[in-house]
Amino acid sequence: MLKKYTTTLLMMAMLAVVLPLAATSAEAQTRRYYNSRTGRYTTVRRATTTYRRPNVYQRHRKAFNIGIGAASGLLLGGLLGGRKGAAIGALGGAGGGYLVTKVQRPKNYLRPVRRTYRNY
Repeated sequence: MLKKYTTTLLMMAMLAVVLPLAATSAEAQTRRYYNSRTGRYTTVRRATTTYRRPNVYQRHRKAFNIGIGAASGLLLGGLLGGRKGAAIGALGGAGGGYLVTKVQRPKNYLRPVRRTYRNY
């Protein structure tokens, strides 16, 4: 047990020493340009690529489509055939929602968004 704690302590100490050395600063990604007409320096940060997280519908599109199909089948079956019709309609609607999802074009969610930052 003591060996495990000693090893963990040594690994944490090594990580605490190495981590500041390995971290890069933001200055490595910035450039300064001198404008001779205005006599000013312009700092431009390098354009970074970020990714937008898809919204809830995009992440769970299949489940939403099947659920909406089942709910609409449930409602329609319940109106036309009572309790038994609601069950049959829900199954049919879920199957229809699955088929719609299978036919749908797949989406590429993680499209990079380029952003350029300029500080004047």
